[in-house]
Amino acid sequence: MRVGELSRRTGVSVPTIKYYVREGLLPAGELSSPNQARYDESHVRRLRLVRALMDVGGLSVAAIRDVLDAVEDPGRSVHGLLGAAHGRIAPREDGPDDAAREAAGRQAAALIARRGWRVDDGYPAARSLADALAAMFRLGHERFAEVSLDTYAEAAERVAEVDMAYVAREVAREDLVESTVVGTVLGDAVFTALRRLAQADASARLYDTAAPDDASSPAAGTEGTGGVGGGDAAGGSSGTGAAGDTAG
Repeated sequence: MRVGELSRRTGVSVPTIKYYVREGLLPAGELSSPNQARYDESHVRRLRLVRALMDVGGLSVAAIRDVLDAVEDPGRSVHGLLGAAHGRIAPREDGPDDAAREAAGRQAAALIARRGWRVDDGYPAARSLADALAAMFRLGHERFAEVSLDTYAEAAERVAEVDMAYVAREVAREDLVESTVVGTVLGDAVFTALRRLAQADASARLYDTAAPDDASSPAAGTEGTGGVGGGDAAGGSSGTGAAGDTAG
């Protein structure tokens, strides 16, 4: 197919497709003449993956390039690919290296040891956990680690088992590594949305005392629990659109 058909099938503009080729996110098409290139289904699949990582996963062009380089490295194990994906999506914390960060680092390391997780303290997600805990500590929420951290870890273990079971269903390496990236980056977005939905439901059950059939119940409007989930969802959608427009 020509670039115009590739654009129609994926919803990505021709200038953006050419930009992705220049940036190394999309392989160049096969030249059929000096000024014409032909593309195939692999380009359709790659474009959809790039847009998903960008629009839903929130990855930058540079981060996507690094992840795709790992995907295309035949010597990279699936476990190594997972680490590469985690390294690119882990948030960067610019907070001070203070007593709170030191205490949070100890908490994160203790949790990893307690759970018997086969990762080291320098793993990107371990640093992200310590950074998040440090921010909580600075706000006076030290008890979170004592009360909630292991419960969160147990839930994370269950989700990780489901993730790996999904990845293990694939046989071909191309499908296997793509499932790993999709499950890691897009799975985060899915789990965040599910958590917010569950939080809204738990809030309604705990704090909303209005009768279920009461039309004025906050759950039925936009100012109650619907606002808890809906407001966040609306904000995320708006940000996603911006990321897509900027990249295009």
